[in-house]
Amino acid sequence: MANVRPMRIPGRWREGYVLDYHTVGSTYLGDDEYGHPMFDTKRSEVGELLYRLKYRSDKAVLDELVDTAASFVRSWNPGATILVPVPPSRARSEQPVHLIAERLGTKIGIPVHPDGVARVKETPELKNVYAYDERLRLLEGAHRVEAPVVRGQRVLLFDDLYRSGATMNAITAVLYDEGAVADVYALALTRTRSRA
Repeated sequence: MANVRPMRIPGRWREGYVLDYHTVGSTYLGDDEYGHPMFDTKRSEVGELLYRLKYRSDKAVLDELVDTAASFVRSWNPGATILVPVPPSRARSEQPVHLIAERLGTKIGIPVHPDGVARVKETPELKNVYAYDERLRLLEGAHRVEAPVVRGQRVLLFDDLYRSGATMNAITAVLYDEGAVADVYALALTRTRSRA
């Protein structure tokens, strides 16, 4: 199991946590032959596991990621009745957030509803949008809730990487306002260093 340093994350949810920072340091090494900057990036333990899953398609890390998240959720004990993953922002043949969510739900003994929230409007990848208000504007109307699935539930809203919280806050608002959920608890595996 990976070592983590859980941090509270503020938002519209009742309570939220991220397990650790994604990176713990990055040193500029210079530019490659194409003029692209190169970095020596050091990641947290959970950040390295997530990086290997998302960007190297290394499924061998799934069990350790899930065991780490499940251990934290058990100690936190938010009392969630369903787990809803944040819809991915870009298409992949297999979505890391769904792979982790499915196994996490099984491990902690609650149903997973990847269709509980759906993206209904394309938005640009928010990692390239730095102003929080602009992120929120782009996310308006971007998600639809499957109300019969979530109504009255205590939702554990799950994402792999947390940056500003704009997406999770937008989804939380829709879960409360349109989904009539009892409560939302937010959990992300890692967060970026920047608050932007």
